[in-house]
Amino acid sequence: MSEFLEALRNPDISFLRYALIAGVLASVSFGVVGTYVVARRISYIAGAISHCVLAGIGAALFLQRRAGLEWCLPLYGALVSALAAAILIGLVSLYARQREDTVIGALWAVGMAIGLLFIAKTPGYIDPMSYLFGNIMLIARQDIWMVAGLDLIVVGLSLFFYNKFLAICFDEEFARLRGIRVELYYLMLLCLTALTVVLLITVVGIVMVIALLTLPAAVAGHFSKRLWQMMAFSVIFCVAFTVAGLGCSYTYNLPSGPTIIVIAGAAYLAVMVAKRLWQSLKGAIKISGYRNSSASQIVNFKNPGAPLEKS
Repeated sequence: MSEFLEALRNPDISFLRYALIAGVLASVSFGVVGTYVVARRISYIAGAISHCVLAGIGAALFLQRRAGLEWCLPLYGALVSALAAAILIGLVSLYARQREDTVIGALWAVGMAIGLLFIAKTPGYIDPMSYLFGNIMLIARQDIWMVAGLDLIVVGLSLFFYNKFLAICFDEEFARLRGIRVELYYLMLLCLTALTVVLLITVVGIVMVIALLTLPAAVAGHFSKRLWQMMAFSVIFCVAFTVAGLGCSYTYNLPSGPTIIVIAGAAYLAVMVAKRLWQSLKGAIKISGYRNSSASQIVNFKNPGAPLEKS
């Protein structure tokens, strides 16, 4: 990590600072929206949205190179396709009579297929790996402003409608009785998830979006009792995973996206193991205390006049 810190001070290595700034900014949205995703248990929907994004990226690249639309950046295509997929999947989940998992799985696969077809017919060489697995090191200065803008929208709406989202995440029937338009806020939550997915793609790519959207929130859930506490811890963990992943990837010449995910996965596994061991230890202590207490009561029952023995 010392090499990473020294590189950050080097004025000639600006791309590393841009990557770090973008990762920290995006982590705020990841932590906030990821908490809603984990609480509402819609990780599979977020996965479908993320894979549909490739269709928008491929279409934007095709229009940019074949039609000469230089302004049509892949990020714009990702935004459009992510929001369209979120609304479509949300409507299917709420109103369609078909099996929800079948429709979502179909959109998941078709979205990726359309994107790959567009990329195949786009002039010039395009490496789909950078979109599938992410490369935060390629973020430029102007991309940071886009990330910051999306970050403000996502966090602002998430916090402004906090109580509404809280209600639909934990008790939809109670929310309906209170007059909350559950369908509207559910679609809004999916759209915020879609915007967050677009941010995530720049960091870890399409394939590993779900991991960084859910793992920090899952880890944070073990240290918090309220939803806002879970959000705060999730943001902190996401920043830590991103910074550690960037440092390790730069130091050991590894891909940044997979490195971030491996660190997040290792942290989640460590927390799960530690919690399991702690619960086993507490259970053993309680059983031991109960046995000692029972043995003392038996001794005094046989000898009513004897003093209580110390365990």
